Amino acid sequence: MGISQPQNLKAPVVEKLHPYGIRVSLPPGDPFRKILGPEWHRIHWYPSPEERDAALAEMSRRHQYSRAGDKPSLVFDKIENLAESRGLI
Repeated sequence: MGISQPQNLKAPVVEKLHPYGIRVSLPPGDPFRKILGPEWHRIHWYPSPEERDAALAEMSRRHQYSRAGDKPSLVFDKIENLAESRGLI
């Protein structure tokens, strides 16, 4: 018996390396550090440095609805998983 709806089959997971990242954290003295903790951070991974740089530019830009005196209070750091980017994994 065949499959009645083959489009509903799950596609196999394709492992694609994402060695280039952006670490987002809070600057010292930020009031949110009291809520989130001093070690809070998030990491976003990308498959190429170009995609990472484009995402970084978008993340760090001044939001179009920001007020005149608003300043972003996040710290963005470029990071790289050297083992993945050099093909050692």
